[in-house]
Amino acid sequence: MKKGILLVAFGANNLQAHQTLRLLDERVRARFAGVNVRLAFTSELIRDRLAAQRVKRDSVVKALEKMAFENYTHIAVQSLHIIPGVEYEDLCTHAHTLVTSGRLQSVQVGAPLLNSQEDIAQVVTAIMQHLPPARKAEEGVVFMGHGSSHEGDSCYDAVYQQLQKIDQNIFLGTMDGNHTLEHILPELKRKEISRVWLMPFLSVVGRHARNDMAGSDADSWKSQLEAAGIRCTPMVLGLAEYSGFVDIWLNHLERTLKLL
Repeated sequence: MKKGILLVAFGANNLQAHQTLRLLDERVRARFAGVNVRLAFTSELIRDRLAAQRVKRDSVVKALEKMAFENYTHIAVQSLHIIPGVEYEDLCTHAHTLVTSGRLQSVQVGAPLLNSQEDIAQVVTAIMQHLPPARKAEEGVVFMGHGSSHEGDSCYDAVYQQLQKIDQNIFLGTMDGNHTLEHILPELKRKEISRVWLMPFLSVVGRHARNDMAGSDADSWKSQLEAAGIRCTPMVLGLAEYSGFVDIWLNHLERTLKLL
């Protein structure tokens, strides 16, 4: 039996995100010494952009096929996504296909960040641990996630509800889905919150965090908050840059390796 680990992220096309994934890769190698680690991106657009820069990054299928060619037999695929949405389901499908084709003996897929009630509780704990140190109790914290039409979008709401039980000035919204900034702004106004810390609820920093959240365009979350008279301080760091969130992914991976 030859074991391997395949980390799977949406993708990254900037230095900060690449450094984040490199450090996460190092943590995986340190914790699971002796097991080789690979990385794949699910976003074809990002893979194409990297290819134009002469940077090669495999898709999930390509990475698994390469590992099969290199005589790996048992592979733990760890999703670095936030919710069990479309991309996670596709990941599971790819893994199943490689096994049923006989190319690999066993491929187990580790859960994304939010996949159970236990995950939700741990993520809420991590959020509370990693709030901006300078934030005052009367100031708001608004997290921006991606969101989805998939039923997995309910995970965001579950986290938000738990956060509200701890601190009613902490909010979690998404660009798409059922709870957007349009739902949060009235709450901020009702509570007369004059300053907000704006943080991405995304694995790594990309265009969504830099442009849709913290950008200067009129439709960015930062601009909309400021237009409403709320002072806004963006903290442009992905969840994978905080140890509390990385620990959750690594615990998922540990359980997955035991299933091989």
